[in-house]
Amino acid sequence: MKERLFSLAISPHISSGETTAKIMWSVIIALLPASFAGIYLFGIHTFYIILTGVIAAISTEGLFQFVTRRKIRIFDGSAVVTGMLLALILPPAVPLWIPALGSFFAIFLAKELFGGLGHNIFNPALAGRAILLASFPLMMTSWVSPFDAISCATPLAIVKDNLISTPLPSYFNLFVGTRAGCLGETSVLALLAGSIFLFLRRIISWQIPVTFIATVGLFSFCSGKDPLLQILSGGLILGAFFMATDYTTSPITKKGQIIFGLGCGAITSLIRFWGGYPEGVCYAILFMNCLVPLIDKHTLPKRFGEKGVRSQHLTK
Repeated sequence: MKERLFSLAISPHISSGETTAKIMWSVIIALLPASFAGIYLFGIHTFYIILTGVIAAISTEGLFQFVTRRKIRIFDGSAVVTGMLLALILPPAVPLWIPALGSFFAIFLAKELFGGLGHNIFNPALAGRAILLASFPLMMTSWVSPFDAISCATPLAIVKDNLISTPLPSYFNLFVGTRAGCLGETSVLALLAGSIFLFLRRIISWQIPVTFIATVGLFSFCSGKDPLLQILSGGLILGAFFMATDYTTSPITKKGQIIFGLGCGAITSLIRFWGGYPEGVCYAILFMNCLVPLIDKHTLPKRFGEKGVRSQHLTK
């Protein structure tokens, strides 16, 4: 009788055709509408900002991996995603050395020193932006209006500082992007187009972005603020759909993702309404990144037999 051979392997035993490269290049495609919107609204200089951020991210990652004799992984798209995201959350008039320096910080300090993709604690692009904001606060908070590049305040700054003489943009202008802000965050329309693509590709799920945005809306309503203005302004849409959903720095379980989104929304609202900055999305996501191991610990299902083992110890 012929023997049947079985192979033994560790979990997971069910896999999909998705790879890191496919996921990353899908994110890159999803970021293109916001990138094109930023270039259209703020001029060709924003294209050079994005290009510089991407080139600096790829160069930093490739050089680090070469020097440390690690496998070169610059073609998986993760460095391109980091460079694009870092560029999209910068003011549209910054000099080109700012995205170059920010991408270096993002890749070297926030990603590769932690062990590379899959090991980083913080979202690299947000970490890079936080370092830039702490180092060059004036340059990182100087805004211009679309098309004419005249210095002006963002909608959140107008509300925060109670600038009565400065009119707020209409909801329509907030939606299409004709207002001051970071070059990739102003057009909600472009960001939603990219987000729909990610949903259709099943790259992201609804738990984090919907909970994040809904929490900000609820806090706004309870605080007497305009919920729609708070949702459409700042970097909330970009952060909720493209940064808070980062696989490495967000919880694994659905329950954990909802907790993560609630925390991001609450901290964003606290900073916006009672903090020193008019915007809090960046710091909210970074703070919640720190809590991901704790969230996972308390939301992951117990391993088979774990409860029984504990019960036996308690009865002895």
